[in-house]
Amino acid sequence: MRVLCAFPEAMPSSNSRPPACLAPGALYLALLLHLSLSSQAGDRRPLPVDRAPGLKEKTLILLDVSTKNPVRTVNENFLSLQLDPSIIHDGWLDFLSSKRLVTLARGLSPAFLRFGGKRTDFLQFQNLRNPAKSRGGPGPDYYLKNYEDDIVRSDVALDKQKGCKIAQHPDVMLELQREKAAQMHLVLLKEQFSNTYSNLILTARSLDKLYNFADCSGLHLIFALNALRRNPNNSWNSSSALSLLKYSASKKYNISWELGNEPNNYRTMHGRAVNGSQLGKDYIQLKSLLQPIRIYSRASLYGPNIGRPRKNVIALLDGFMKVAGSTVDAVTWQHCYIDGRVVKVMDFLKTRLLDTLSDQIRKIQKVVNTYTPGKKIWLEGVVTTSAGGTNNLSDSYAAGFLWLNTLGMLANQGIDVVIRHSFFDHGYNHLVDQNFNPLPDYWLSLLYKRLIGPKVLAVHVAGLQRKPRPGRVIRDKLRIYAHCTNHHNHNYVRGSITLFIINLHRSRKKIKLAGTLRDKLVHQYLLQPYGQEGLKSKSVQLNGQPLVMVDDGTLPELKPRPLRAGRTLVIPPVTMGFYVVKNVNALACRYR
Repeated sequence: MRVLCAFPEAMPSSNSRPPACLAPGALYLALLLHLSLSSQAGDRRPLPVDRAPGLKEKTLILLDVSTKNPVRTVNENFLSLQLDPSIIHDGWLDFLSSKRLVTLARGLSPAFLRFGGKRTDFLQFQNLRNPAKSRGGPGPDYYLKNYEDDIVRSDVALDKQKGCKIAQHPDVMLELQREKAAQMHLVLLKEQFSNTYSNLILTARSLDKLYNFADCSGLHLIFALNALRRNPNNSWNSSSALSLLKYSASKKYNISWELGNEPNNYRTMHGRAVNGSQLGKDYIQLKSLLQPIRIYSRASLYGPNIGRPRKNVIALLDGFMKVAGSTVDAVTWQHCYIDGRVVKVMDFLKTRLLDTLSDQIRKIQKVVNTYTPGKKIWLEGVVTTSAGGTNNLSDSYAAGFLWLNTLGMLANQGIDVVIRHSFFDHGYNHLVDQNFNPLPDYWLSLLYKRLIGPKVLAVHVAGLQRKPRPGRVIRDKLRIYAHCTNHHNHNYVRGSITLFIINLHRSRKKIKLAGTLRDKLVHQYLLQPYGQEGLKSKSVQLNGQPLVMVDDGTLPELKPRPLRAGRTLVIPPVTMGFYVVKNVNALACRYR
């Protein structure tokens, strides 16, 4: 780290304080003597000034960014999305054609859309056309008798549209669906806690709806195939997958592929383990199925989508890389930060928790670089809390600290893509709720997409240095990341730089831009909770204005607050925000 300079506001050190046992007169004389000696010694520190009671002293932090060369360049689709197959079970897949939902997804494009999750390995494809007769769950007698018939009529109306098929579902239809989803949510939770999952049927009609959603939203679909269908010799049974591949090819669907989800859990879920070398052979088998199909002969293949890299999981990855490391286009794994059953709001502010991901990245990179140096690595299915998340926490403003830090840390450590679980489904880890309203992490993701480009820049600060104590790791509560500004954002010329800053301190922090950033005009996008719930709020404000969708169902304009050139950035306590430094003319950012 390059040290520029720092200007701490003076506080008398503990060594300079007179002993507490001195008489008041002696105390006064000692203080005069201390000031006199300081002056004679050329002490240039400013004298302490009177401050309001309880106000902590501040340190001015100097910030500069290396602008000649990026330290990393990540994928254009770095921030991507996931949909869980549970949307088949609870019926939400029938509503992916909603104009509002498509608008929200389109705001986060370009991105990958991974269709996968815990129920991936219980998914079976059937080339049926009538979803009303094949869909599981409560029948129409549970709600209104014509509920499923309405779904079918909607499908027929969509088929008559050309191009993107967009629907406006009646409010009563959505209300009935929410009732159904609430009942099914209990079923899904029971399955998750008992680790026993029922089979899901994916019909041709359902696949059409899924692809229509991805295509209309500007997302590239990645489909995770069932890997738990096994032959007696434990090799992969590809019959259902081959049927799905042929149907997708007949429709000319542009899809990338995966096989399975968290194979390290197969023994628990299915009673049959699959080791790394066998999984590698299964991926080679899948590759051989794709190559004769013209549209998929060059389709991308990703995997093995392992869980948290503990010892047994690393062993599985090692075996997989030996056999199929060159077969996949990127190596994938998943991460969950907190047990959702015991989470508290302050957990999201713990720097120790924020840093847990860094060690996992190094473990994955070590194995991958042993067999295929330079191979791309993706973090797929990242969630803040397990077990579907926790209401009023996983979907609140507080969860955004983990999410934004994840984005910054992954890009800095060279992870090519991060896929958020989930865009929309059951539970509370999603970006959009079941009323199709965007949650705080959605607005955070939207700002990231609009402002952050794929080139990562090195940050240099002064004023944060502390002497580490023996056996103690310093964990910064002020986190600063820098990228080239997104070149697709026409509000800023190429060469601009975007900072995003997380302040977990209970006091505000002052940052002075130095070096190449000095005296530049800055646009501030400060994201804070909106309403009386504070950190638990599900609503946010941008520069003091609440963020909501416009009445016509479109996304609002994200207006910055211009800060005059040379002004010190004041970061409020426990907040996060983006700061575009304009017209830096950074060499690293002028070219794509």
